[in-house]
Amino acid sequence: MFRPAFATFFGTIVAATIASAPAQADATPWDGDTRSGVRLIAGGGGADGLRAGVEIRLAPGWKTYWRYPGDSGVPPQFDFGKSENVNAVTVGWPAPQRITDSEGVTIGYKGGVVFPLTIVPQDASRPVKLRLNLDYAICEKLCVPAQGRAELVIKPGSAAEPAITLADKTVPRPLPIGANAALSVKSVTRDGRVKPPRIHVDVAAPAGTQLDVFAEGPAPDWALPVPERIEGAPDGLQRFVFALDGLPPGASARGADLKITAVAGTDAIETTYRLD
Repeated sequence: MFRPAFATFFGTIVAATIASAPAQADATPWDGDTRSGVRLIAGGGGADGLRAGVEIRLAPGWKTYWRYPGDSGVPPQFDFGKSENVNAVTVGWPAPQRITDSEGVTIGYKGGVVFPLTIVPQDASRPVKLRLNLDYAICEKLCVPAQGRAELVIKPGSAAEPAITLADKTVPRPLPIGANAALSVKSVTRDGRVKPPRIHVDVAAPAGTQLDVFAEGPAPDWALPVPERIEGAPDGLQRFVFALDGLPPGASARGADLKITAVAGTDAIETTYRLD
Protein backbone atom coordinates (compact mmCIF):
# COMPACT_ATOMS: atom_id res chain seq x y z
CA MET A 1 0.00 0.00 0.00
CA PHE A 2 1.36 3.44 -0.88
CA ARG A 3 1.54 5.93 1.90
CA PRO A 4 0.14 8.87 0.19
CA ALA A 5 4.59 22.47 3.19
CA PHE A 6 5.40 25.33 3.00
CA ALA A 7 4.79 25.81 -0.65
CA THR A 8 6.46 29.21 -0.59
CA PHE A 9 9.50 28.01 1.35
CA PHE A 10 9.88 24.79 -0.58
CA GLY A 11 9.18 26.36 -3.97
CA THR A 12 11.87 28.96 -3.31
CA ILE A 13 14.42 26.30 -2.38
CA VAL A 14 13.57 24.17 -5.42
CA ALA A 15 13.83 27.14 -7.77
CA ALA A 16 17.17 28.18 -6.29
CA THR A 17 18.49 24.63 -6.47
CA ILE A 18 17.48 24.22 -10.11
CA ALA A 19 18.98 27.61 -10.96
CA SER A 20 22.31 26.53 -9.47
CA ALA A 21 22.23 22.99 -10.89
CA PRO A 22 25.73 21.73 -11.68
CA ALA A 23 27.19 21.30 -15.13
CA GLN A 24 26.70 17.92 -16.78
CA ALA A 25 30.27 16.91 -15.90
CA ASP A 26 29.39 17.14 -12.21
CA ALA A 27 26.12 15.19 -12.43
CA THR A 28 24.87 11.98 -13.96
CA PRO A 29 22.24 11.91 -16.70
CA TRP A 30 18.64 11.82 -15.52
CA ASP A 31 17.17 8.35 -15.02
CA GLY A 32 13.38 8.51 -15.32
CA ASP A 33 10.48 9.55 -17.53
CA THR A 34 8.19 12.54 -18.03
CA ARG A 35 6.74 12.16 -14.52
CA SER A 36 9.97 12.01 -12.52
CA GLY A 37 13.70 11.49 -12.76
CA VAL A 38 16.72 10.88 -10.55
CA ARG A 39 20.38 11.85 -10.80
CA LEU A 40 23.50 12.11 -8.65
CA ILE A 41 25.29 15.44 -8.14
CA ALA A 42 28.93 15.72 -7.08
CA GLY A 43 29.31 18.06 -4.13
CA GLY A 44 33.00 18.41 -3.29
CA GLY A 45 34.69 17.67 0.02
CA GLY A 46 34.08 18.60 3.63
CA ALA A 47 35.39 18.09 7.15
CA ASP A 48 33.18 15.01 7.60
CA GLY A 49 33.81 13.45 4.19
CA LEU A 50 32.96 13.88 0.54
CA ARG A 51 29.68 15.52 -0.46
CA ALA A 52 27.11 14.62 -3.06
CA GLY A 53 23.37 14.85 -3.62
CA VAL A 54 20.49 12.76 -4.90
CA GLU A 55 18.18 14.96 -6.94
CA ILE A 56 14.60 13.96 -7.76
CA ARG A 57 12.74 16.04 -10.33
CA LEU A 58 8.93 15.92 -10.41
CA ALA A 59 6.52 16.99 -13.14
CA PRO A 60 3.86 19.56 -12.18
CA GLY A 61 1.17 17.98 -10.00
CA TRP A 62 3.30 15.02 -8.90
CA LYS A 63 4.71 14.44 -5.42
CA THR A 64 7.05 12.10 -3.61
CA TYR A 65 7.43 11.39 0.09
CA TRP A 66 9.47 12.30 3.16
CA ARG A 67 11.06 9.67 5.44
CA TYR A 68 7.68 9.56 7.26
CA PRO A 69 4.95 9.92 4.62
CA GLY A 70 1.93 10.64 6.83
CA ASP A 71 -1.51 9.12 6.21
CA SER A 72 -0.31 7.03 3.26
CA GLY A 73 2.67 6.63 0.94
CA VAL A 74 6.12 5.04 0.72
CA PRO A 75 9.34 6.87 1.68
CA PRO A 76 12.35 6.76 -0.66
CA GLN A 77 14.70 3.82 -0.13
CA PHE A 78 18.38 4.62 -0.81
CA ASP A 79 20.82 1.80 -1.59
CA PHE A 80 24.52 2.57 -2.00
CA GLY A 81 25.67 -1.00 -1.31
CA LYS A 82 27.46 -1.49 -4.64
CA SER A 83 29.60 1.64 -4.32
CA GLU A 84 33.41 1.46 -4.34
CA ASN A 85 35.76 2.93 -1.70
CA VAL A 86 32.78 3.84 0.49
CA ASN A 87 32.64 3.17 4.22
CA ALA A 88 29.34 4.96 4.95
CA VAL A 89 26.78 7.29 3.36
CA THR A 90 24.54 9.59 5.42
CA VAL A 91 21.39 10.95 3.76
CA GLY A 92 20.07 14.38 4.79
CA TRP A 93 16.28 14.81 4.64
CA PRO A 94 15.18 18.33 3.65
CA ALA A 95 12.21 19.83 5.49
CA PRO A 96 9.01 18.53 3.86
CA GLN A 97 5.62 19.98 3.00
CA ARG A 98 2.19 19.08 4.37
CA ILE A 99 0.15 17.97 1.36
CA THR A 100 -3.63 17.61 1.67
CA ASP A 101 -5.34 15.83 -1.22
CA SER A 102 -7.41 12.73 -2.03
CA GLU A 103 -4.90 10.58 -0.10
CA GLY A 104 -5.54 12.53 3.09
CA VAL A 105 -2.68 14.40 4.73
CA THR A 106 0.69 13.29 3.47
CA ILE A 107 4.21 14.61 4.02
CA GLY A 108 6.62 15.05 1.16
CA TYR A 109 7.85 17.14 -1.74
CA LYS A 110 6.49 18.71 -4.92
CA GLY A 111 8.46 20.14 -7.83
CA GLY A 112 11.69 18.42 -6.87
CA VAL A 113 14.11 17.88 -4.03
CA VAL A 114 17.85 17.40 -3.44
CA PHE A 115 18.87 15.00 -0.66
CA PRO A 116 22.39 16.01 0.47
CA LEU A 117 24.82 13.15 1.10
CA THR A 118 27.91 12.89 3.32
CA ILE A 119 30.21 10.09 2.20
CA VAL A 120 32.96 8.59 4.35
CA PRO A 121 35.52 6.90 2.06
CA GLN A 122 37.47 3.82 3.04
CA ASP A 123 40.59 5.52 1.67
CA ALA A 124 40.30 9.33 1.74
CA SER A 125 43.16 9.72 -0.75
CA ARG A 126 41.28 7.94 -3.54
CA PRO A 127 38.14 8.82 -5.50
CA VAL A 128 34.81 7.29 -4.57
CA LYS A 129 32.62 5.55 -7.10
CA LEU A 130 29.11 6.14 -5.79
CA ARG A 131 26.44 3.78 -7.12
CA LEU A 132 22.82 4.58 -6.29
CA ASN A 133 19.78 2.32 -6.45
CA LEU A 134 16.72 4.34 -5.42
CA ASP A 135 13.20 3.00 -5.00
CA TYR A 136 10.58 5.69 -4.45
CA ALA A 137 6.90 6.40 -5.04
CA ILE A 138 5.31 9.23 -6.98
CA CYS A 139 1.68 10.29 -6.90
CA GLU A 140 -0.65 12.59 -8.81
CA LYS A 141 -4.20 11.24 -9.25
CA LEU A 142 -2.68 7.77 -9.06
CA CYS A 143 0.39 6.42 -7.28
CA VAL A 144 3.09 4.45 -9.05
CA PRO A 145 6.42 2.96 -7.95
CA ALA A 146 9.54 4.47 -9.49
CA GLN A 147 13.21 3.56 -9.62
CA GLY A 148 16.39 5.47 -10.25
CA ARG A 149 19.90 4.20 -10.94
CA ALA A 150 23.03 6.33 -11.15
CA GLU A 151 26.82 6.05 -10.88
CA LEU A 152 29.22 8.94 -10.25
CA VAL A 153 32.93 9.30 -9.44
CA ILE A 154 33.62 11.87 -6.69
CA LYS A 155 37.21 13.02 -6.25
CA PRO A 156 38.86 14.37 -3.07
CA GLY A 157 39.55 18.08 -3.13
CA SER A 158 36.83 19.00 -5.60
CA ALA A 159 35.04 22.33 -5.17
CA ALA A 160 31.84 22.69 -3.17
CA GLU A 161 28.64 22.64 -5.25
CA PRO A 162 26.04 25.38 -4.59
CA ALA A 163 23.14 22.94 -5.06
CA ILE A 164 24.42 20.82 -2.16
CA THR A 165 24.98 23.91 0.00
CA LEU A 166 21.39 25.00 -0.64
CA ALA A 167 20.09 21.51 0.13
CA ASP A 168 22.00 21.44 3.43
CA LYS A 169 20.18 24.59 4.51
CA THR A 170 16.81 22.86 4.11
CA VAL A 171 17.67 19.99 6.48
CA PRO A 172 16.20 20.56 9.98
CA ARG A 173 18.86 21.29 12.58
CA PRO A 174 18.79 19.62 16.02
CA LEU A 175 17.53 21.87 18.84
CA PRO A 176 16.53 20.80 22.36
CA ILE A 177 13.07 21.44 23.80
CA GLY A 178 12.88 24.85 25.47
CA ALA A 179 15.83 26.35 23.57
CA ASN A 180 16.02 30.14 23.38
CA ALA A 181 15.63 30.57 19.62
CA ALA A 182 13.23 32.31 17.26
CA LEU A 183 11.98 28.90 16.09
CA SER A 184 11.87 26.38 18.92
CA VAL A 185 9.69 23.72 20.50
CA LYS A 186 8.93 25.20 23.92
CA SER A 187 7.11 22.24 25.44
CA VAL A 188 5.72 18.79 24.68
CA THR A 189 3.08 17.38 27.04
CA ARG A 190 1.01 14.23 27.17
CA ASP A 191 -2.70 14.37 28.01
CA GLY A 192 -3.69 10.95 29.34
CA ARG A 193 -7.26 11.92 30.23
CA VAL A 194 -8.45 10.71 26.82
CA LYS A 195 -7.90 7.46 24.95
CA PRO A 196 -5.68 7.27 23.06
CA PRO A 197 -3.59 9.92 24.85
CA ARG A 198 -2.94 13.18 22.99
CA ILE A 199 0.43 14.87 22.60
CA HIS A 200 0.46 18.68 22.71
CA VAL A 201 3.38 20.53 21.10
CA ASP A 202 3.80 24.28 21.76
CA VAL A 203 6.10 26.04 19.31
CA ALA A 204 7.53 29.56 19.03
CA ALA A 205 8.01 30.85 15.49
CA PRO A 206 8.99 34.20 13.97
CA ALA A 207 6.03 36.51 13.38
CA GLY A 208 4.61 36.32 9.89
CA THR A 209 5.98 32.87 9.06
CA GLN A 210 3.86 29.85 8.23
CA LEU A 211 4.48 27.14 10.81
CA ASP A 212 3.97 23.41 10.52
CA VAL A 213 4.85 20.47 12.77
CA PHE A 214 5.45 16.79 12.05
CA ALA A 215 5.86 13.85 14.45
CA GLU A 216 7.61 10.50 14.02
CA GLY A 217 7.80 7.40 16.18
CA PRO A 218 11.02 5.61 17.13
CA ALA A 219 10.71 3.09 14.26
CA PRO A 220 9.31 3.16 10.70
CA ASP A 221 6.37 0.90 11.64
CA TRP A 222 4.92 3.60 13.93
CA ALA A 223 2.10 5.38 12.05
CA LEU A 224 1.44 8.50 14.11
CA PRO A 225 -1.24 10.93 12.88
CA VAL A 226 -0.03 14.17 11.33
CA PRO A 227 -0.26 16.93 14.01
CA GLU A 228 -3.03 19.51 13.64
CA ARG A 229 -3.05 23.11 14.85
CA ILE A 230 -5.50 23.89 17.69
CA GLU A 231 -6.32 26.85 19.92
CA GLY A 232 -5.21 27.21 23.54
CA ALA A 233 -1.49 27.89 23.28
CA PRO A 234 0.12 30.48 25.60
CA ASP A 235 0.66 33.95 24.16
CA GLY A 236 3.29 34.01 21.45
CA LEU A 237 3.14 30.25 20.82
CA GLN A 238 1.26 27.95 18.47
CA ARG A 239 -0.09 24.58 19.57
CA PHE A 240 -0.26 21.38 17.56
CA VAL A 241 -1.81 18.12 18.75
CA PHE A 242 -1.82 14.49 17.65
CA ALA A 243 -3.16 11.26 19.13
CA LEU A 244 -0.68 8.71 20.43
CA ASP A 245 -2.13 6.23 17.98
CA GLY A 246 -0.84 4.01 15.19
CA LEU A 247 1.63 2.05 17.31
CA PRO A 248 2.61 -1.35 15.88
CA PRO A 249 0.95 -4.39 17.51
CA GLY A 250 2.47 -5.16 20.90
CA ALA A 251 4.51 -1.95 21.05
CA SER A 252 4.61 0.12 24.24
CA ALA A 253 4.74 3.89 24.28
CA ARG A 254 6.56 3.93 27.63
CA GLY A 255 10.11 5.20 27.17
CA ALA A 256 9.72 5.68 23.40
CA ASP A 257 11.45 8.63 21.75
CA LEU A 258 9.30 10.76 19.47
CA LYS A 259 10.96 13.05 16.93
CA ILE A 260 9.25 16.41 16.47
CA THR A 261 10.08 18.51 13.38
CA ALA A 262 9.00 22.16 13.08
CA VAL A 263 9.26 24.21 9.87
CA ALA A 264 8.72 27.98 9.64
CA GLY A 265 9.67 29.96 6.58
CA THR A 266 13.20 29.03 5.59
CA ASP A 267 14.10 27.61 9.02
CA ALA A 268 13.54 24.06 10.25
CA ILE A 269 14.41 22.27 13.49
CA GLU A 270 13.94 18.86 15.06
CA THR A 271 13.88 17.73 18.67
CA THR A 272 13.30 14.53 20.64
CA TYR A 273 10.66 13.94 23.29
CA ARG A 274 10.75 10.81 25.46
CA LEU A 275 7.36 9.44 26.50
CA ASP A 276 7.14 8.78 30.25
